[in-house]
Amino acid sequence: MVTRTDKQRAPIGRPREFDAEAALEKAMLFFWEHGYEGASLAGLTKAMGISTTSMYAAFGNKEELFRKALQRYSEKPDSYLERGLLEPTAFGVASVVLNGVVRSTTQPEQPHGCLGVHSALVTGAGATSIRELLVEWRTDFYERLNERFQRAADEGDLPEGADPAVLARYLATLVGGIAVQAAGGVAREDLQVMADAALRTWPPR
Repeated sequence: MVTRTDKQRAPIGRPREFDAEAALEKAMLFFWEHGYEGASLAGLTKAMGISTTSMYAAFGNKEELFRKALQRYSEKPDSYLERGLLEPTAFGVASVVLNGVVRSTTQPEQPHGCLGVHSALVTGAGATSIRELLVEWRTDFYERLNERFQRAADEGDLPEGADPAVLARYLATLVGGIAVQAAGGVAREDLQVMADAALRTWPPR
């Protein structure tokens, strides 16, 4: 068993022991608040409570850390997309997704807006791979909705003439817009009004 004294006597330069999952959660929240370019290494390591050496050893460079943080963000237990895709109707999918994005982007205990949206407009010369990553991330969101709505059309859950691809793009655009508005300080109640208005215009069966 390693005692506190043993840790204190560890060789100089040995990475400090830490909870990697907790550190990644803190990195995710820091990227969420500051975006990719706004998150400095010094700020990240301070937020994570670890040294730069430990960060590189456990997570790789900043880009690799961001990729892990984005994956963690996408796989949160309360992911509204994952829950929405399980709904039995297209309207149910849209309802869960829109209500979910309103809630998730306005939680008082976490940054407002969306991690992916905050980081989407990276402009640095060395950020090409991050731009491509976020394009793929948004495309995946759209394609999964499109696939689900195509199934809804095949099952007769959408009216004849309804275009699954257009509905998927419409819903994905609303999600992104709500996230931007939330990051700008728009109140949850006002965003919910917008989500409710969109659901009232959803194509009936």
